[in-house]
Amino acid sequence: MLNKAYIALIAAAIGIAVIAGCGTQSTADRGRQLYETCMPCHGNAGEGNLTLRAPAIAGLPKWYLAAQLTKFKTDVRGAHPDDMEGHRMRPMARSLVLTNDVELVADHVAKMPATWQKPDFAMADTAAGAMNFRNICATCHGQNAEGNEAMGAPPLAKQHDWYMVAQLKKFQSGMRGSNPDDIFGAQMRAMSTTLADSVAMHDVVSYVKSLPR
Repeated sequence: MLNKAYIALIAAAIGIAVIAGCGTQSTADRGRQLYETCMPCHGNAGEGNLTLRAPAIAGLPKWYLAAQLTKFKTDVRGAHPDDMEGHRMRPMARSLVLTNDVELVADHVAKMPATWQKPDFAMADTAAGAMNFRNICATCHGQNAEGNEAMGAPPLAKQHDWYMVAQLKKFQSGMRGSNPDDIFGAQMRAMSTTLADSVAMHDVVSYVKSLPR
């Protein structure tokens, strides 16, 4: 069950969204105000938060941010009963109640400076990780993990290692990517199953973190 503090956070987010939509304001101001509801989890600079399992989002492409927010709003992502982080994110996405809110906050976050996140895990076997990355991941994410809009694949190199491992596990278990409307998620789920175990996941993520920043 949701605790009282979390319910209060959701209520505050919805309140801010409605208040921010009143009156005349620029689209940039609207996007910035909407991002205030994201700060408690993702940080003032979009740097992410290990304790809350919130990824770094600053500088991610607008198309990817908008797509994920829409998935959370429509239960395509985050609805699995075991996805605790998804359960936190869904109501926050739903607080984007006005027309173009998703686009405006995504645009604001995409324009925030992206910073490389230092590894939290000890670097694993990057040679083994490189082989798996080139054979499994590069087709969608690019040789340097730069991302590919046509494949719905985000850039990876600046993301937290713990987050990437967690998402690989979610895809592999079906916690993420199993909704029939999540086409790109289904692709990712299929690819994740080719990684034999968590050791292989750590290897490939270590390789990603070794790529040029």
